[in-house]
Amino acid sequence: MGRIIHKKCKQTAENFPIFTQVKENPIVLSWLKKSYFVTKKMDFTEHGFNHAEFVAKRAKYISSSLGLSKYNQDLSMTGALCHDIGNFLSRTHHHYFGSILFFNIFQNKIKIEDLTILMQVIANHDKEGMKFTHPASAITVIADKSDVRRERVLENDLEKIKESIHYRVNYATVDNELLIDKKKKTITLKLKIDKKFCRVMEYFEIFMDRMNYCRIAAEYLGYDFKLVINDFKLL
Repeated sequence: MGRIIHKKCKQTAENFPIFTQVKENPIVLSWLKKSYFVTKKMDFTEHGFNHAEFVAKRAKYISSSLGLSKYNQDLSMTGALCHDIGNFLSRTHHHYFGSILFFNIFQNKIKIEDLTILMQVIANHDKEGMKFTHPASAITVIADKSDVRRERVLENDLEKIKESIHYRVNYATVDNELLIDKKKKTITLKLKIDKKFCRVMEYFEIFMDRMNYCRIAAEYLGYDFKLVINDFKLL
């Protein structure tokens, strides 16, 4: 079991009312559960509640470390939690499906200003030419695209894991740590990869686009994005 590091952050309904409401919504939970099974059937890595919760926790760590208000932390956590709810319908355009679905659930439950931001966060997280208009959107991209770890591999057969580059890279990642340095203005993804399962260059074969998204998102936040694998600085 690898280390997945987040800072411990106290979460209460009073401090994060939008996140609390959304996380307890049975429709959201049902769609995340369905998304898990749909993506598993497609031989994808885990895209259910565990991934959603990981991304929400990482969004909380990023937003609080950057010194954002509780309100913007709330939006960041909520958008991060729901970014993949459209997967149960289709992987293709799941970000657009998810945005519209989110509107249908919460149009009468969340203020329209907040609802609009959250729809943008969900729609923007997984498309080429992504543009950022709110910190929650950039934070969700970094939190989502940095989620590479052994626990996301749902296949148990090591031979089948070795046959898939996506499985191999995630299975090989035994440590995943995100570090924020406010003085140096850097966001660093630090990974430890077991080279028995994949070469470092294989990581770049499938994750280069994701790291580029992280770089663009970090720049919007006023930071430089860094990547360190096995103590070697690669970005």
